[in-house]
Amino acid sequence: MIHVGVNGYGTIGKRVADAVAAQPDMTVSGVAKTRPNYEAETAVRRGYDLYAAIDDRADAFADAGLDVAGGLEELIEASDIVVDCCPSDIGPKNRPVYEDRDTPAIFQGGEGADIADVSFNARSNFEDARDADYVRVVSCNTTALSRVIAPLEEEYGIEKVRVTLVRRSGDPSETGRGPVNDVLPDPVSIPSHHGPDVNTIFPDVDIDTLALKAPTTLMHTHSLNVTLESEPDESAILDLLADESRIFTIPETADIDGAGKLKDYALDSGRPRGDLWENCVWAESVGMEGPDLYLFQNVHQESDVIPENIDAIRAMVTDVDAAASIDRTNEALDVGLESLFDAHDDREAVPVDD
Repeated sequence: MIHVGVNGYGTIGKRVADAVAAQPDMTVSGVAKTRPNYEAETAVRRGYDLYAAIDDRADAFADAGLDVAGGLEELIEASDIVVDCCPSDIGPKNRPVYEDRDTPAIFQGGEGADIADVSFNARSNFEDARDADYVRVVSCNTTALSRVIAPLEEEYGIEKVRVTLVRRSGDPSETGRGPVNDVLPDPVSIPSHHGPDVNTIFPDVDIDTLALKAPTTLMHTHSLNVTLESEPDESAILDLLADESRIFTIPETADIDGAGKLKDYALDSGRPRGDLWENCVWAESVGMEGPDLYLFQNVHQESDVIPENIDAIRAMVTDVDAAASIDRTNEALDVGLESLFDAHDDREAVPVDD
């Protein structure tokens, strides 16, 4: 049994902890918080041992009525590996703490690539993380792009990737970040950081990215144009994507026209927190013009990296191979949305009374 500590219990950390708890070969050794807010209460309600991430704030937890099992050092000592889910730029301060205790750690995509020995995507470079001490799970957008690029590169070869990203301005709980009353280049300079980040997974892929920040908190939207080395038809592309367990091809008949309905669909499907661990690719958007592939996909920024964190744990501290780990993670979390509609179905939606 792998004992996993989670340092930081916010948007990503609480999802990582629940995903670890669902695995047959893992257990949550505890979670660390900097202050006794509602998320700390949630951790206690879920039965996780709570640790004070900053030692001199332990009294604040006691004053709030929450017992702590110790400080960050004690959490690390109780863990075989730590998943660092702290806000961006905190990782470089935490890594020496993990190093001093000879404990491997996983960082998130908000940190720079130099925080770790390898940047990680389960579908694309699982074995690169084998026995690594420090791994960075790439960002939600890079994760989603890597999931599409990997099968396309393997099946057809890629000459060029061009991506326009329309980014949510903030997560639903990030009241200080928006939504903004504007649409902003993010950044104005080109490329955005996403292309170089993809190159930490696929160093030889020629990719350009630009991004916009939009007034929404729901999801990111990607517009992809991929120039392939061959010219498959749309049906072949759809078949290829449908075979990817972490890509959901949205059937036209489902009448899902945006992020709002996607989230509603996830909630109706019983997903915890309405999470969408998969890329959501609109089947009707998939088109070929000669060697150029076009498609739209949506990315749930709060959750698509969660399965990747679980697979990174196995890559670092077990001998389980990529396929077995991905299958085990998918089964435990029920990853793989399946619509009753055929994604290739081009029938018109049947109107219903509201």
